[in-house]
Amino acid sequence: MDMLVLIGRILFALLFLGSGFGHLAQRKTMVQYAQFKGVPMADLAVPASGVLLLAGGLSVLLGVWADLGTLLLFAFLLPTALVMHPFWKETDAEAKQTEMVHFNKDIALAGAALMLFAFFAHTGGDLGLTLTGPLFSL
Repeated sequence: MDMLVLIGRILFALLFLGSGFGHLAQRKTMVQYAQFKGVPMADLAVPASGVLLLAGGLSVLLGVWADLGTLLLFAFLLPTALVMHPFWKETDAEAKQTEMVHFNKDIALAGAALMLFAFFAHTGGDLGLTLTGPLFSL
């Protein structure tokens, strides 16, 4: 089971690590997009969210307080779904469908992050192949 959890952690974390790196490496483009979407203080929000993604992704990947890492990812995903992908505001059918797909993806990943939080916090130190145990206990 330890190996399956490790593989799952790797696959889950890769998405967030790539996105976090993109937030920092392509900051100017990401800030422009965030401003277009109406994100307040986009010039600060983009790099801050990149750091949040990298911290959460690395935490899950390495198993260093992975429960906290999943909460960081949840803290990114839920507001991102609501602010960046408000499909209900779109009038064009194609744009509405695209935003709905992204909204649903973010909501599903937020749900997965919460489940992983509960998994890590409940399992405690019994889960192998992590560098630390959880920060929280359920």
